[in-house]
This record gives sequence, structure tokens and C-alpha cells, in this order.
Amino acid sequence: MSTFWILIAIVVLISLALIWIPHFRQQKLLKTEEAGIRKQTNLDLFNARIAVLEKELAEGLLDNQEFDALKKELEISLLQDLKQGSDETLSNTIKPKGVLLPILMSVTVLLISGYTYERLGKYNEIANPPQANNPHQGMSAEQIMAQRLKMMEATVQAEPGNSQALFDLGYAYLSANRFDDSANTFDKVMQLLGGPYAELLGPKATALYYKNNQRMSPEIQQIVDQALSLDPKDPATLMLVGMDSFLTGQYQTAIDAWQTILSTDRTDVDRATLANYIETAKTKLGTDTGEMPQDAVHQGAAATGNGSVTLDVSVAPELAAKVADTDMLFVFARTLDGSNVPVAIAKISAKALPTTITLDDSTNMMGGNAKLSDSKNVQIIAVLSKSGDIKPQSGDIKASLPSVKVGGDKVNLILDTLVP
Repeated sequence: MSTFWILIAIVVLISLALIWIPHFRQQKLLKTEEAGIRKQTNLDLFNARIAVLEKELAEGLLDNQEFDALKKELEISLLQDLKQGSDETLSNTIKPKGVLLPILMSVTVLLISGYTYERLGKYNEIANPPQANNPHQGMSAEQIMAQRLKMMEATVQAEPGNSQALFDLGYAYLSANRFDDSANTFDKVMQLLGGPYAELLGPKATALYYKNNQRMSPEIQQIVDQALSLDPKDPATLMLVGMDSFLTGQYQTAIDAWQTILSTDRTDVDRATLANYIETAKTKLGTDTGEMPQDAVHQGAAATGNGSVTLDVSVAPELAAKVADTDMLFVFARTLDGSNVPVAIAKISAKALPTTITLDDSTNMMGGNAKLSDSKNVQIIAVLSKSGDIKPQSGDIKASLPSVKVGGDKVNLILDTLVP
């Protein structure tokens, strides 16, 4: 940008120089040459008159005495002319130009340059730089997802034998909470490839798991067992096993599943996130009494950062008598785009209430690509469950916050709604 303006300034300066340099040069030349021209003119006149006198002398029109007298008179006249400070005749014929014309020319150059650039150049783009070319600008997350799905569906329709396109569409359906479509699409891929594959059974089981409100059923468990029999280290299947085990309090099983993924040499695995999952599960595993773990995630000891949400969780006084020590509290965050998949979740014993909980990327146990730190605002939902199920049931106590700023101040979350 600065280079561009420097070039413009150079062009303008050159134009002005072409106007003013000749003007100043002319003034200088006139001043230096005026005296020489006047002197040369007087000498030429003197020589011409002398030549006339000599001719008249030679022709006998003048005698020597008259010639000498006239010559002396011419010499005296020449000396007087050379001493004069100015010559009115010369000043009238060689008159220096004023500064008005160069000034008018300079103003004209500047005005024409500005007008031409504004009309034909890129003034508006430089004065107001356009934003990056984003085809999704102004669209909501749901609209972007819908557009993406239409494009992928069009690709699959145009290329029904493209297994990779079908595979990508299955995962897109999963992200859009279209769990039946996702499971059916993975079935189509397996039909196309001619047999079951662990890398297809795992995401199919995950889709059915979310459809079943994140509860493992005999049908889903059968698919999981089939996938692990084909590939005991399949990441998608092991991620589901670890997630469900963590939510049901089987922390060692969750650790083993996630550790198995880390033991592979796969490059498509987020190892740092898995390591955080394992550390969180180990912290939970070390708590045998069901009390609140003394770690930064659950006690809120870590300062609220740009990618976390800190909550003061308590039960409304009028419902406190309905809380038992065996109840389990689930607190999770969801994005505001309508997705049912939590981006962060915490599970603690009701014995720890009231308490402070911090949700961040280390509490994302869902195995998805979405992270809490990627969102500006999230929805917070809490369920104080008597059955240990994350899905609210009759007799449970719940609470929700429609929008909480990620990285903002600590927020109060009061469990005040009894599920009928």
C-alpha cells in the first residue's frame, strides 16, 4: 500500500518538475542573457554606422576631419548605451513569463490526476479495502451446513459410485444431527464396497448412539463389537467407547480406549486432545468417594481464559430437599447452531454442590471437531439426574442458560426446574 502511494507521489512530482524547471530556467537565462544581448546589439549598431562612414569616406562624401568627428561621436554614444541600466525596446520584445501559467498548469495536473483516478482507478477499494472473499458471509451456521449438504448430495447424485463422496456425506449428516441419514449413508458405502469395514461401522454406531440420546443399546453395542473385531484400533469406534465409558463412570475403560488410539501411528488423530481426555479421566479415576475431584477443570482453580466457561452451580433452596447424595450432575455446553452434540461436558456427584465448574476444551468428551474455544457463545444445560442418565427424566432437576459468552465472567447456574 505505501509503495503504491510512493509511486503516485513520484509521478506527480515528475509532472510538476516538467512544468516548473523550464520556467525557472527561462528566468535565469533571461537574466543572464539580457545584458549580453543588449551589449551585442549596441556593438552591431556601432559597427554598422562605422561601416557607413567608411564607405562615405571612400566615396569622397566625407573628408578625414568629418570622418574622425563622426566616428568619435559614435564611440561616445556607444559608451553611453553600454552604461544604461535598461533598454525599453529590448524589455518590450523579450518579456519574462510570470508564475501564473505554471501555477495553473500544476493545479490542472493535480485535478485531472485525482479525477481520473477516482473514476477509472481503484480509489474505493483502497479507501475501503474489501473483506476477504467469503462465500458464506452473512450466513448462519445452519445455513452454511444446509448449503454444504446440498453440494455434497449433488455430488453423490452425479457420481453414485463415488464411495469417498458418500463417506464424507455420512459424516456431514452426523454433524448436522441427521442421524438416520448418516447411518443409512454409511450402510450405502458398505454396500458399494462389498462388505463391512470398521472405519464405516464406527461412525454408523456413533450416529445411532446420538440418535439414542447418548445411550448404548444392544444394537449399538453389537455394531461396536463387530467393528473392533475387524480392527481393534479403529479410532472412530474407540472414541465412541471412550466417550460412553467416561459418561457412565467407567474411567479406566475410557482411558484404555483412548490410549489405544494414541498407540497407533495414524496421522489423522488429534493427539493433544486425546491426551487431555486421558488426564481428565485419570483425575476422575483417582476419586473413589464420588466427591468433586480437586482438579482445575472441576474446581475452577484455573483462571477463566478465552476458551472456557466458569459456572457457579447451586440448587434452588425450594428444591434442595429433593437432592440425594447418589444423584449425579451433568453440565454440558452446546453451540448455538442447533447441534445436539456437546462441545464440553462435566459430570460430578451431587455431594459436591454447590460448587464451581470450568468447562474448556479439555472437557470435550464427544470426539467431534467442534471445540468450546471455537465458539463465541454457547448454551449451557445442567441435569441433576437420579438415574445417572444424561437425559432428563421425571424427578430430575434441570437448568439452562440460553447464551453464555466463552471467555467471559463467571456465571451463576441455579438448578431450579423439576422435571415432571
